[in-house]
Parts: sequence; C-alpha cells; structure tokens
Amino acid sequence: MTNFRYGRLRRGAHSSATNIYRRALVVAAAVLALATAAAGDYFYDGEWGKLGFGYGEFREVCRVAVAPNGNVYVSDRSNNKIQYFTPTGSFLGWWGGPGDSPGQFRGPTGVAVAPGGRVYVVDTDNHRVQYFDAGGKYLGQWGAYGAAPRQFKWPSGVAVAPSGVVFVADAGNNRIQRFKPNGNFDGAWGVTGNGDGAFKNPCDVALGPGGNVYVADRDNARIQYFTAFGSFLGKWGCWGFTNGRFFYPFGIAVSTDERVFVTEDYNHRVQYFTKDGSFMGKWGTLGRGNGEFNRPWGIATSNSGKRVYVADRWNDRVQYFGRVEDAVAPASLGSVKALFH
Repeated sequence: MTNFRYGRLRRGAHSSATNIYRRALVVAAAVLALATAAAGDYFYDGEWGKLGFGYGEFREVCRVAVAPNGNVYVSDRSNNKIQYFTPTGSFLGWWGGPGDSPGQFRGPTGVAVAPGGRVYVVDTDNHRVQYFDAGGKYLGQWGAYGAAPRQFKWPSGVAVAPSGVVFVADAGNNRIQRFKPNGNFDGAWGVTGNGDGAFKNPCDVALGPGGNVYVADRDNARIQYFTAFGSFLGKWGCWGFTNGRFFYPFGIAVSTDERVFVTEDYNHRVQYFTKDGSFMGKWGTLGRGNGEFNRPWGIATSNSGKRVYVADRWNDRVQYFGRVEDAVAPASLGSVKALFH
C-alpha cells in the first residue's frame, strides 16, 4: 500500500507520476508560448546603418517608409538625401544632395510611398513636398513658406492613401493638409491649441486600413485620429513615462491589422495600441544595443504588418523587429492535446 503522507511511492507509481509531471511542464510551456504569441510582443530581427556619408551610412535617420514591393526608403536628414534598401537592408540606391533646386533637399524628414511606387518626400527646411518615381527620378513638387493652402512651415510627416491622396503634417502651422496626388489642395484641418482637433506641433501622420487618419500631436503628448476629411474621432495619451503616456510622440504607423505604433523621442521606446488607443505593449530603452534606441523618430510596418522598422535617429541606423508569434508558430492547441495521447 502506498503511503502518500510521507511521499513513498511504488516504483511504477513513481514513474507514472513523473511522466505526468513532465507532461504537465511541457503543456505549461506550450500554453505560455501560445499566450506570449497572442500578446503580440516584438523581437529584434536585424539592423543596418552607421554614422557616415557613404552608401548605407547615415547622419540623423529621420523617417522610414515601405514600398509595395517591400523596399525600404529612409530619409537621411543631415546628409540631405533619400536612400533605399531591400527589406533587410541591402543598399539599392540614393538621390538628393543639399540645395533648393528640384531633387535637392534641406533637412528632409517625412517620406511615404504611394501604391503605384511614387515616393513623396517632405523637404522640411525648404517648406515643400517633392515627389519622385521609385528610383528617385524627379516628378514634381509643391509648397513654399507660409500659412495659406499649399504653403508650409516646417512640415514633418507625410502619408499616402490607397487612392493616392496625400496627407501632410504641417507642424509649424499646427494643421494637417490634404492634397490630390499632383499636389492640388484638397482641404485642411487643425488650429493651435489642446482641444479636440487642435494641435501643438503635429509631427507625423499615418493612415489606418479603414481610411482614418492618425496624428502624432507631439507637444500635446497625445495621439488624435480623424476621418479622411478631418472629422474628430478620438484621442489618447498625456505626458508621462508609464504605459499609454508619452514624452514627445514623434513617429506613428498603422499596420494592416490596425495596430498603431508610436515612437517617443525622449522615452526612447515604441508603444503600440489598438486602433482606438487601448495599450497593447512596448519595447525599447536608451542605449546602443539590440532593441535599444537613442531618440527614435520614424516608424513603418511591412505590407504584411508583421515587421516593424524604426528610424533610430541618433544611433544612425534602422532597426527592424518581428512578431513573437512568428517565432513560436509551431505551438498549437492541437499539439498540446496530443501530449496526453
């Protein structure tokens, strides 16, 4: 007879109990893996870039954009050029140079790629938007310094809708301007302030799959979102360091499954949310190591939504991250049940 009070087990009973215990540990690990995957955390997957003037080198990486074919365009602000790469960072080409002539830049920041491959660049210190073909051939421009429609004061971010409509974060004028693909004015919204629909230095703009417009309202430490024509829908965030709070939100991107990613200039991190602002997760801290940042600015997601690119500004590099569930995909409830068969 087995005496369970003192833990004395027959040899066969001990072996059976040990096997059950081991299986329970495996099941717990599998369930934990599934739970982690469902949480949607992100892992460091690679990087490229270093300080310099050459191919694949940067001086103040500002923004990133992903083309329909997966290539990645990077605004290299202090080098006054745009560089573009394969999805994992192999250099493909560049264009630009300092100046105010067509195809030249002074402090380019925002960059976005239209569905047909046209590349829009916010030429910040020239107070204009220029656009190019996928290889950098100059196609046109619009804008000048001022507050009238089609004028800008230090514009910062740009986004392009599937229809080709262009949205520009006109930071110095505290507004969002909307344009036809060739730059014809199509509307604007925003005033200076902290009320709903008002801005203080809106630094970036992004579009959700449903057509809503998300704005990084930097000096109000919040995200606001609107319809495509500027009707206010909601907001979240305030000053701080904890989850859902911001210390200068600078870059914003929305994935195909409507996760909203925000970079924070002085919190040196990425936070991500549901489409209406519920906190989902975060990563990053100040540093030079993998997954660390030094004042990150731009952010973009791959066309599948499963890879996130971050412009790590003062580390002069682009880092990219994958989803944890991609790494633990073999775990499934079916395989967990099979452990008991």
